[in-house]
Amino acid sequence: MIMTTSDPDPLSMSSSPAIIPASDQPRAGVQETSGNGHLLQQRLALVEDLWQTVLRSECPAEQAERLLRMKQLSDPALPEPSAVSSDSVVSLIRDMDLSEAIAAARAFSLYFQLVNILEQRIEEDSYLESIVRSQELAEQVDPFTPPLATQTEPATFSELFERLRRLNVPPAQLETLLQELDIRLVFTAHPTEIVRHTVRHKQRRVASLLQQLETAFETSPREADGIRLQLEEEIRLWWRTDELHQFKPSVLDEVDYALHYFQQVLFDAMPQLRRRLTTALACSYPDVQLPPSSFCTFGSWVGSDRDGNPSVTTDITWRTACYQRELMLDRYISAVQSLRDQLSISMQWSQVSASLLESLEMDRFRFPEVYEERATRYRLEPYRLKMSFMLERLRLTKLRNDQLANAGWRAPAESPQPFAPESQPSEALHYGSVAEFRSDLELIRTSLVSTDLTCEPLDTLLTQVHIYGFSLAGLDIRQESTRHSDALDELSRYLNPEQAYGDLNEQERVSWLLQELQTRRPLIPPAVDWSATTAETVDVFRMLHRLQDEFGSRICRTYVISMSHSVSDLLEVLLLAKEAGLVDPSSGHADLLVVPLFETVEDLQRAPEVMEELFQTSLYRNLLPRVGSQGLPLQELMLGYSDSNKDSGFLSSNWEIHKAQIALQDLAARHGVALRLFHGRGGSVGRGGGPAYQAILAQPSGTLQGRIKITEQGEVLASKYSLPELALYNLETVTTAVVQNSLVTNQLDATPSWNDLMARLAKCSRRHYRALVHDNPDLVAFFEQVTPIEEISKLQISSRPARRKSGARDLSGLRAIPWVFGWTQSRFLLPSWFGVGTALSEELLSDPEQMTLLRTLHQRWPFFRMLISKVEMTLSKVDLDLARHYVSSLGSADHRDAFERIYNTIADEYTLTRRLVLDITRQERLLDADPALQLSVNLRNRTIVPLGFLQVALLKRLRDQNRQPPMSEFPSDGDGRTYSRSELLRGALLTINGIAAGMRNTG
Repeated sequence: MIMTTSDPDPLSMSSSPAIIPASDQPRAGVQETSGNGHLLQQRLALVEDLWQTVLRSECPAEQAERLLRMKQLSDPALPEPSAVSSDSVVSLIRDMDLSEAIAAARAFSLYFQLVNILEQRIEEDSYLESIVRSQELAEQVDPFTPPLATQTEPATFSELFERLRRLNVPPAQLETLLQELDIRLVFTAHPTEIVRHTVRHKQRRVASLLQQLETAFETSPREADGIRLQLEEEIRLWWRTDELHQFKPSVLDEVDYALHYFQQVLFDAMPQLRRRLTTALACSYPDVQLPPSSFCTFGSWVGSDRDGNPSVTTDITWRTACYQRELMLDRYISAVQSLRDQLSISMQWSQVSASLLESLEMDRFRFPEVYEERATRYRLEPYRLKMSFMLERLRLTKLRNDQLANAGWRAPAESPQPFAPESQPSEALHYGSVAEFRSDLELIRTSLVSTDLTCEPLDTLLTQVHIYGFSLAGLDIRQESTRHSDALDELSRYLNPEQAYGDLNEQERVSWLLQELQTRRPLIPPAVDWSATTAETVDVFRMLHRLQDEFGSRICRTYVISMSHSVSDLLEVLLLAKEAGLVDPSSGHADLLVVPLFETVEDLQRAPEVMEELFQTSLYRNLLPRVGSQGLPLQELMLGYSDSNKDSGFLSSNWEIHKAQIALQDLAARHGVALRLFHGRGGSVGRGGGPAYQAILAQPSGTLQGRIKITEQGEVLASKYSLPELALYNLETVTTAVVQNSLVTNQLDATPSWNDLMARLAKCSRRHYRALVHDNPDLVAFFEQVTPIEEISKLQISSRPARRKSGARDLSGLRAIPWVFGWTQSRFLLPSWFGVGTALSEELLSDPEQMTLLRTLHQRWPFFRMLISKVEMTLSKVDLDLARHYVSSLGSADHRDAFERIYNTIADEYTLTRRLVLDITRQERLLDADPALQLSVNLRNRTIVPLGFLQVALLKRLRDQNRQPPMSEFPSDGDGRTYSRSELLRGALLTINGIAAGMRNTG
């Protein structure tokens, strides 16, 4: 795939090459394999046939054949890539004009998204088969099953509980864990979701039709022909839909995007998850009490994460909360209406509890109009009458919610109640809390149970109410630490200019903060015009107080402090919260949980020291909420993967996070504090991504204790939650991994020699990574020129800017997501592996016998196995030949020598890392141990090559035009062709879309 810089511009016009008919193309798929890989081989032919049919119907004949020829030349069924096949691809691209290049980018993007849908369907099918298989084999013992402590394959509830039973795990121990199980999945708005939701709708429609087609093949060939035509029509509609976002999304647009997964999948998936857990537990541990319905809940940063996003205002957060409640009320209204239709029980034929009848009398008095309207119809049907009153209360609750959304958070809390009858002007007829709604539902359920009746839809609704309440997902506020210190500095300068907070050292700050926290007088004087940032910072806490008054503390009880460095960072937030009435140190009451986010390596190393001082401070400790049967104070801590990786590289980042978890858990245990670790994982390996099951099992033994919180970001949301069974698979395996890690302990993390080895590897890896990324003066120019980072920033995919602050264009200001995104597009994927090879090599040079130890670690230590597995997967996606083409074509002439040295450093490290990973895993090729993943990666690696060449060609032309004076909007080249900058940018952005789909990853 190597090209030279002497190649002419691939977008210039010349004669057309010979065209080989697409019918002669071999089907993609290289080697025979088993499991998911075999299914992929079987079903890929259908997807490729659909793709070819659509291209032939939607593109001019010669253009379609050229596109199909490009696909053929990059087919993984061909032998290893050669210069000949690469030259042929380049030749085809050279003969394209801009419109055809755009068509090619769209065609390959469509292909990869169809393959993604296919693989998601296969994952769904495999999950359903695993459930059936686990039930069938529940009574059979497999002597070759690995010990739970070293298992890496995801387990279903049935498999896990049966294995725990055979290990003689006491029912009481399992029950204790299940009662305190606390799994929280937090959706974020980080800008990695590149696919429009309009296109997501079409993808779901295609997925549904593919499922119908698979069924029809077996039952009705004639019906299959009709579904096949529908598929072609749907994909053609998709082809004619613009893949790019038409405008920069607002924060509320992002809220709508995130809540879409709840509406389409998760609202109905959670009761199914509980039913599966109930069934599995009954088989292996029939006497164990079920966990609470809300053992797995959801959070969201969308609309509340204000770190670096000026668009997230207090009004936006308020409207987000109202929007979430509106969504839940709509779902509950629909559910209660369905229940009213179903529960047609007559008092002539069934008893009804006295408490239900009493409630009907109260409702008759409060809602005389509803009674007049419904009493005759439902005179002998008390359940229907009760639910008519409930529907009226839900309607009034929704009306009030609409009024609050329009009025804003600054409106007086004591708004009049226009819904109350004149005789009771003070009584609110809407549901003031979800507890009131839940009480009505439980009243109905109790009455049914007392007459030996059950109602599954009612039980389902009660489960949903326990999980989602009226708020749906808890909003986490996040803000950068200096915003609080800056606000307090301004306040202190107003109160006492001679003792400004900003002039104090850390010890003096802590002393001042503790003193202010204990005084009863207000700190913030009214009617002072503060700076805009200080006013906004103070208003956030006031809005939070108003939010909790209206919605309850469940809507927002977590405040995350990014870039936490010290004790004062947490006390500052507590002081501002006290001023807003959220915290009362004198009574030891707090409605806000302050969560430090330790992001850099230095902060991770300092985290135990910071928390030790806080745990020793009685004022702070008394403000922590109490949890569990023992009533321990709970401290939530967030660990940042992205910035620590960007700062120190993959291996060093992961080791520092691993060490920090152990140290923090030991510290919490010594102080009698319950710890909930919040993992800020991204989608890519370079930002903590990877299979969640293995990642949870790789957590240090004893650090979870049934509690974990994880961010779900960007394209991860679509890959996990776009289809019902996929969502259930993710939720079930995350839960089983938490249970397994919490119960099956080991002492491997405490092995001194292993820890010493990892410390040496991390130190060496960090040194090598920083020498290239932070110490090389040409690296920033290299990254900006040979990756599409600037074009990525023009994608309309996020309300948040790509850089933290305007000003110097350096790595410190660049966010971790575009940092990873750029390296992924150019096929370097550097953040996910660079430095690992050098670290391993230096260790082996000092002692070649260490290879035996490294292999042992890979077999026995989940943490080390996870590290090597992630590096191996990432290396399998690297394409250095294509990456060299980016360097040679896009790098400026005055940087040629420097860029060549950087490329050679990266290439040498890749070769070294790949060789040593294969030595450790004892494989001939990367991913040999996972043939299905290997097949998928090989398919994408080869097929994505034309998009890389297209991207380079479009970027080169676009950047050449950008160097022209502004009036040269339509410059002309030698052959008379003219290109609009906007069209060239559009073409480049479409290739970014396509490569992101092909890599199944952005940032």
